[in-house]
Amino acid sequence: MAKKVVASLQKGGGKEHTKVIKMVKSEKSGSYTFKEEIVHNDKVQEWFKKN
Repeated sequence: MAKKVVASLQKGGGKEHTKVIKMVKSEKSGSYTFKEEIVHNDKVQEWFKKN
C-alpha cells in the first residue's frame, strides 16, 4: 500500500506533499499508536502541533 501511495505522489505535483507519521502514547494502556497522513509541505509543522 505505501509503495503505491509514494509512487503515485511522484507524478505531477506530488513532490509538494510529505507523508508524516507521529507516534502517540495511549493514556489508558500505555501503548503507542501511529497517526499517518499526507500533508502539503507548507503545513507539516502545523500538523505536528495540531496532532
